[in-house]
Amino acid sequence: MKIGFDNEKYLTMQSEHIRQRIDQFDNKLYLEFGGKLFDDYHAARVLPGFAPDSKLRLLEQLGSQAEIVIVISAKDIEKNKVRGDLGITYDLDVLRLMDSFRDNGLYVGSVVITQYSGQESAALFKHRLENLDIRVYMHYNINGYPSNTPLIVSDEGYGKNDYIETTRPLVIITAPGPGSGKMATCLSQLYHEHKRGIHAGYAKFETFPIWNLPLKHPVNLAYEAATADLNDVNMIDPFHLEAYGITTVNYNRDVEIFPVLNTIFKKIYGKSPYKSPTDMGVNMAGNCICDDEVCREASRQEIVRRYFTALGRLLKGTCSEKEVQKLELLMNQANVTVQDRQVVGEALKRARETRGPAAAMELDDGRIITGKTSNLLGASAALLLNVLKELAGIDHELHVISPESIEPIQKLKVDYLKSKNPRLHTDEVLIALSTSAAGNHDARKALEQLPKLKGCQAHTSVMPSDVDIKLLKKLGVQLTCEAVYETDHIYH
Repeated sequence: MKIGFDNEKYLTMQSEHIRQRIDQFDNKLYLEFGGKLFDDYHAARVLPGFAPDSKLRLLEQLGSQAEIVIVISAKDIEKNKVRGDLGITYDLDVLRLMDSFRDNGLYVGSVVITQYSGQESAALFKHRLENLDIRVYMHYNINGYPSNTPLIVSDEGYGKNDYIETTRPLVIITAPGPGSGKMATCLSQLYHEHKRGIHAGYAKFETFPIWNLPLKHPVNLAYEAATADLNDVNMIDPFHLEAYGITTVNYNRDVEIFPVLNTIFKKIYGKSPYKSPTDMGVNMAGNCICDDEVCREASRQEIVRRYFTALGRLLKGTCSEKEVQKLELLMNQANVTVQDRQVVGEALKRARETRGPAAAMELDDGRIITGKTSNLLGASAALLLNVLKELAGIDHELHVISPESIEPIQKLKVDYLKSKNPRLHTDEVLIALSTSAAGNHDARKALEQLPKLKGCQAHTSVMPSDVDIKLLKKLGVQLTCEAVYETDHIYH
């Protein structure tokens, strides 16, 4: 994979910049972390070289200075809101996040339930956390938020919220997803700290959009593609331009809320520490791009992948045509089409030739391998097996899994587990391959190629099963598919 981003430089610059921001205040900084904290695969895809755990490593560098507060909205608990990438509810993700942070030696101080107005499910979650010896604080709805600043910055507004007790100079405010109330939690703490005579600070750590890249740079357009469901729009920061005469990029929600934030800062401190939304950020990512063209191309490909994902969601009824249309517009702005994704044409070509579902994968060196549906294997499973053979230098006519060993698995699926599809999925192929590897040198050699799939591009001519999607994602394959079901059944 071509590298376009210097990750070590980023860790050094970013940690130093955060330390400088802490020193600007009374050794107390509330840092709102946007995006994913330790599994930022979007950043890794559009900035090749960026490690998905970069933010986690950053916190490890800050070490004993930092503690983490996890925020979740009572409304999201009540709605059983689900993380699309993991398929788990936000309340369960709070527990997952706590385990992950603790496993990496980070201190999680507490959980804050925001926008609480008596939701029973939120109260039950609070009780569950307290039974696990986790400190829980409650923040409440404020009428007229965020525009009613006289009420917000008063004992009846932020003053009603629980004061979060923290012990370290850097407090990381993070959440399972957007809309959880991270910013409001930070501002509430500034109010409470000020009442206690502490001049605490607030800053925002958003990787995207990157403030010192052009507005229509593909990296920033890819961020719009990633947030098409939220309808985020990148824009020039007018406050920064007016204050400094310098053009920087931010996004609509931060620009729209800044006048309100400025008023809140003035009511708390007497004056605002910031002149623009860009001032609030602590993002050094734009300074660490070492090959701009590599990042541009990676971002263009990400926009196409997002487009295919949206088409699939539209078919399933989980997104609107407006979202798809926005992605089409972004593709036009980035000057990219679906034909620029090499595996798309190859998968569709193989499907036409075989008159059935097919798949294609592009390896790091540009080779494209295909797979077709057969009586034994689904298209994704066949592709996976063919790619592993190719990488291992094994003749494609050679069986690394004997047909005789596949038949008992099919019998188990159909006769005992009552599955209607006898063909093996990708996970079942890997189990069969690993079983064969015990006595078959070629099977073992093929299995050893799995790490090489990370970062490879793949496309299928029909929508694969959830099992295939999850397994290829675990292997690091960047998969897209046509928004077409394999069968004409109305229940999928």
